[in-house]
Amino acid sequence: MHEILRFFKLLKQYRLTLIVIPIAAIIITFFLVRNLQDSYVSTAQIATGIVDETRQSIIAAPLSREQAAQKFNNIIESMRMNRVINQVSYKLGIHDLTSATPYKKPSKEVLNLNRSARLHAIRTFQQKYTNAEPLNVFDADQKGLNDVLKSLGYDAESIRNKLLVYRNGETDYIMVQFDSEDPNLSAFVVNNIASEFIQIYSRTVKENQIQAKEFLGNLLKAKTDTLNSRVRNLRNYKVKNSIINLTDQSKQLYDLILEYDTKKIDAMEKTASYAGALNEIDRKLNPNERKYLEAEVSQLNRAIVTVKDEMAAVYNLYLDNDFDEKYKKSYDSLTNVLSQRLQNSSDAYISNPLNLKQDLITQKLALEIQLDISRYSVGILERKIAELNSQLSQLVPKDADIQRLNMDIEIANKEYTDILNRYNQSSLEASISDRMNVVQPGIPGLAQPSKKMLLVILGGIISFVFCLLGIFIIYFFDDRIYSAEGLSNNSRLQVLGSINALSVSSVDLVQLWEKEEHSQELLAFKNQLRALRNEIETEVSDNVVLLTSLGVNEGKTLLTLSLAFAWKMAKKKVLIIDGNFQHNSITAASSNPSYLEDYLTSDHEVLNMSTLNSIDVLGNRGNDSSLFEIAEQDRVRAKLLSLRQSYDLILIETSSLSVSSQPKEWLSFSNNIIAVFQVGGALQTEDKDTLDQLNETGVFKGWVLNKVKP
Repeated sequence: MHEILRFFKLLKQYRLTLIVIPIAAIIITFFLVRNLQDSYVSTAQIATGIVDETRQSIIAAPLSREQAAQKFNNIIESMRMNRVINQVSYKLGIHDLTSATPYKKPSKEVLNLNRSARLHAIRTFQQKYTNAEPLNVFDADQKGLNDVLKSLGYDAESIRNKLLVYRNGETDYIMVQFDSEDPNLSAFVVNNIASEFIQIYSRTVKENQIQAKEFLGNLLKAKTDTLNSRVRNLRNYKVKNSIINLTDQSKQLYDLILEYDTKKIDAMEKTASYAGALNEIDRKLNPNERKYLEAEVSQLNRAIVTVKDEMAAVYNLYLDNDFDEKYKKSYDSLTNVLSQRLQNSSDAYISNPLNLKQDLITQKLALEIQLDISRYSVGILERKIAELNSQLSQLVPKDADIQRLNMDIEIANKEYTDILNRYNQSSLEASISDRMNVVQPGIPGLAQPSKKMLLVILGGIISFVFCLLGIFIIYFFDDRIYSAEGLSNNSRLQVLGSINALSVSSVDLVQLWEKEEHSQELLAFKNQLRALRNEIETEVSDNVVLLTSLGVNEGKTLLTLSLAFAWKMAKKKVLIIDGNFQHNSITAASSNPSYLEDYLTSDHEVLNMSTLNSIDVLGNRGNDSSLFEIAEQDRVRAKLLSLRQSYDLILIETSSLSVSSQPKEWLSFSNNIIAVFQVGGALQTEDKDTLDQLNETGVFKGWVLNKVKP
């Protein structure tokens, strides 16, 4: 709070500056802007078709909010490019050079153009406009033409400074706004900016679409060739490896393997059953009967064996040819022949006396035939199954190759389809006209409200703010002390009291304390002395008080005398010792003074001290003496101790701490030191070091802030 009050006091001190400078700024601004021309604003509105669903193409994909914002930003920046603004600059230059009513008053550069130079400028501007080329400022002739445009304010930078392009909220519209001193000029600029941009933008988009279509067309042809090539590779592979449908072929082979495997199991079961039945029959027939049988039917058996061999050969052909019917018929015929031979074999047993075993023998012969056939069938089926498994194994790598070829075809087909869709979309977009157009052209508008008064007010406000800023800088870097709180904060030591500065050159201390009526200034001074006296009595530990200061002319002498009178009025016997050997002002104010040098060197006590307004004073002769140079330290201590016993209070004024080391000599005889600080002074780093040393000893009791402005 104190710092704020201090700042306001500083503002009060510079109040004339805060008044005069803003008034001067207002007057100067008024004269500068009084001839300021009126401003006219014209606005054109462009519909882009980016977010308007009613204007979007049926093939256009919807844009997200971020994508739409990015596209609008790109369009806005494109409209502010030199490529667009240069075209408008050329049109403006041609207009003012050819029209009887130019938009702007001819500049000095325009007036310097003769007829041929004017015609040359018009032709160059027209040529640059047709070719959409910028002026080459490194060419002397074109640089001169650029200077002509710049003198009229028609160059790209000047137009851009007054051009405002923005999106109208979240709508589909872009606003083009221009501010100038001529309403027709404003309308001309915004309309031509819009039309030139749409023309350039549409041409660029169309060129990009055509290039994209051509690129996609070439890419589509390449993808078509790739797809056809991969289809041919698959077809050639199938033809080379005699593959019609690999899946069906694999299934057929697998079905045949299962079928043959089933027949193999059936044949193995029959073989086992036939072998068992023959073993049982052999057990029932003895050896003699078997010999007889073999002798009788040997010829029949050979015929039967021959038929059985033929049946096995035909059966093998039947299996090898996937159960062809013609081999089935041959096999059936041989079966009938075998049956006939077996019948003949049976008839041969009639003459055998063992007719009772006829059935067993017949059964045995039939079973042997069936057993042989079953054994042949198992062997043939196993070979067939092995062949089928071999064929199936050969189809596996071919299946992998075909899958790879099919995958290549799928990838090529996907790429082909994707490029085809993009090509069709690009072709459709190229055939659709551009959706961007001017929906509201700019028209000459009314003059805008004058900014003259606003500029005048701003001039005053800105100057006032700068003055405040300057005063604040002065306040911020001003380390001088103006209050007791500031002194306490800067030194980190307590302040015992404050004494106001007096407007009078001298004060009669006797009249101050004896008279009742005084001015407000003297009454305040008197009350401050009383308060300071009470604070010192609370802080000091004995009856010797040492008064010093950091610098010279701090007001120690007046304060010492004033405090002496304050204690005298409190019925105290007071002695003032002038310990300031460099500036012995108290000694000079005394009549017939007694000197400290005489008192310290004499063997007798000084009974009659010189007085100053009824207060005892012990002065000095000056000459930059030192206390310990006058007498030995023990003698000085003994002499001063005797004075302490004779007086209630001893006030010792010493020289400044920053001038000499004499005050430190007095510290051995006093435990109470009080420093006087004048308002407006500053604490230096060395002063703070000295104060820290005094504070560590415990003898420093506090500050007295002197010469405070009431």
